Amino acid sequence: MGIYNSYDPAKFREPHRRALARAGDLAYAFGMNLALFGFPIPEDADTPAKTAEWVAGTTSIGGHGDYFMRLAEEGRFMKFPYPSKGFPPQLGEPVLTTSRPSPQKSIDADGVAEMVLSGRSVLLVFGLGPKGVPKDAARISSYDLDVTGGGYSLETCTAMGAVAGALSHALSQ
Repeated sequence: MGIYNSYDPAKFREPHRRALARAGDLAYAFGMNLALFGFPIPEDADTPAKTAEWVAGTTSIGGHGDYFMRLAEEGRFMKFPYPSKGFPPQLGEPVLTTSRPSPQKSIDADGVAEMVLSGRSVLLVFGLGPKGVPKDAARISSYDLDVTGGGYSLETCTAMGAVAGALSHALSQ
């Protein structure tokens, strides 16, 4: 699970903190890793463990951040700058979560599950901000996933939960 910061690149704000706390819980609960792209993390939280500790100390979400802390302790939380030419290949095949999938790149949760079951790693990219992932970064994805199947725009944390649940269901079939 990857979150692309398109909210505010200069200052860490409340939406960043809330999204991180919720994403950490979802990633831990559904056996996923969490990667951040372009987040303005405070200087005193310069490692994934320190970032998780800092976020955990400011939230009551997920057992006061315990799941997020465990994710970081297990090495399943990473931070990256904005991708310029591509997402880090070690994170898997980029799948953009969007309400406006490109017809040529469209995939559903069952298709993503098939990729995972065949042994391919997948990076689900979520945009944090009112406009989602910018077009230049969205072009990097190999696939586009509209979890609603109907073009409905969802708030980031709602979309993360819907995708995690839909993928978990598809993997269990």
